[in-house]
Amino acid sequence: MTTQDLPQGMIRAPQGAGPHEGYMPGFGNDFESEALPDALPQGMNSPQKCNYGLYGEQLSGTAFTVHPPERTWVYRIRPSVKHSTRYTRIDLPYWETAPHQPADVISLGQYRWDAVPHTDEPLTWLTGMRTMTTAGDVNTQVGMASHIYLVTESMVDSYFYSADSELLVVPQEGRLRFCTELGVLDVAPKEIAILPRGLVYRVEVLDGPCRGFVCENYGQKFELPARGPIGANAMANPRDFKAPVAAFEDREVPSTLTIKWCGQFHETKIAQSPLDVVAWHGNYAPYKYDLTTYCPVGAILFDHPDPSIFTVLTAPSGSPGTANIDFVLFRERWMVAENTFRPPWYHKNIMSELMGNIYGQYDAKPQGFAPGGMSLHNMMLPHGPDRDAFESASNSNLGPRKLESTMSFMFETRFPQHLTEFAGKEAPLQDDYIDCWDSLEKKFDGTPGTK
Repeated sequence: MTTQDLPQGMIRAPQGAGPHEGYMPGFGNDFESEALPDALPQGMNSPQKCNYGLYGEQLSGTAFTVHPPERTWVYRIRPSVKHSTRYTRIDLPYWETAPHQPADVISLGQYRWDAVPHTDEPLTWLTGMRTMTTAGDVNTQVGMASHIYLVTESMVDSYFYSADSELLVVPQEGRLRFCTELGVLDVAPKEIAILPRGLVYRVEVLDGPCRGFVCENYGQKFELPARGPIGANAMANPRDFKAPVAAFEDREVPSTLTIKWCGQFHETKIAQSPLDVVAWHGNYAPYKYDLTTYCPVGAILFDHPDPSIFTVLTAPSGSPGTANIDFVLFRERWMVAENTFRPPWYHKNIMSELMGNIYGQYDAKPQGFAPGGMSLHNMMLPHGPDRDAFESASNSNLGPRKLESTMSFMFETRFPQHLTEFAGKEAPLQDDYIDCWDSLEKKFDGTPGTK
C-alpha cells in the first residue's frame, strides 16, 4: 500500500518498501508512529505545547488502574471534543444488541443458514450490518453479538465508532479498507481485522460487493490465548499481527459521526474529518491478521483433541478458563491419528458455538454448509457429524490425509446466543438442517466382540 493508494487528502507516515509497508508487526506492542517529523513528543506524554499546534489526548481501553493499562496517546489537529456536538437518535433496525430476545423467535435448536445474498440495495458498513445472534448484556459489558455484513458502497464523509464493543471482522467476499484514527487497514478474505472500542473509522469498498462476518465483543478485549503445554510457538504468532502506521486527514468538509452506545445509535454533525491524528504511541490500536499464518496443532497418535487447540484469539471472562468469546479457526491441516474417529465427535457443550464458512467444505458437514453460511449450536444442545460424515470417517483408510481448500471459524461464548428476528425470519434458514441426523442408524449389536 503506497501513499498514492490512500484516500485523497490522507497523509501517512513515511514507510520504506518491504513486507510490512504501511504496518507495524506485533500484538499488544507499545507502538509509536508519526506522519510528520517530530510530531510525536519524546520523553513525555503531555508537553505544555505540542509541535505543529497539535492537541495531546489519551484514548483509554481499560480503567487507569488495570495492569498493564491499555491506552494510546494521540496528537491531533483538533481534540475529539471538536468532533462531538449535539446527538440525534437514528435507527439502524438490522443491528441489534443484547439483551435482545424476540418473543416470536425460538433460539432453542440447531440452526444453519445459507449465505445471505446480495441485493441491488446500496449498503454501507452501517446500513449493511445484519445481526444474527446476541448474547449477554451490553450494559454490564459481558457477552457478544454475531453479524453478517453486506457492503456495496463506501462511507463518504461519514464516520463511526462503537462505545459498546470491540469488533472482530472476518471478510468472506470482497476487500474493505478501514480508515481509522491511527492509520489504514486493508482487509481481504483469509484475513481478519480487530477494531477497538472507541476508535473512530470510515469503511471503504476496495473490491465489492463485500460480505463477511463480525463478532461484536462487549467484554474484555481479545488477547492471544495462553499456550500452556504447547509452549512458546505455533498457533497465532504475535509477529503476524499488523498495526497501521499513522495517517491523517486535514479536511474541512461537512461530516457525520455515528456512535453506537448501549445498543442505541446516535449521530452528530461536524465540520471536518475526525481522522486528524498526526502522531500516536501506545498499545491500544487496531490490527489485521492473515489467517493463513495460523499454525495449527493436533493429534499425532490417537483421539480428536478439543477445538480449543485451534483458538486464534480469546476474550476472557471473570471465570478462569471460561471465555466470554473464543475465536477458533478450522483451516487446512493434516489428519494423522490412528484408530480414531477424526471429525469432531458428537457432544453437548456448556459453550454456545456459532460457525461460519469462509470457503471450502467443513469436514464434519461436507454437504450443505456453504461458503458465507453460518450455523448455530446453542449451549447444551447435542450436535455432531451428519450421517455421510460419520460413515466416511468410520470406514475410511486412516492413512495421513490433508484437509485442503477449507477455512471455517467459530465464535464460541459461555452465554446462550439468542436469534434475532432477521435470523429467524429473513435470513436464508435451512429448515431441513435438523433432519441431517435423521438417517443415522441404530448399529447396536449386543454380540460380544462386535464393532
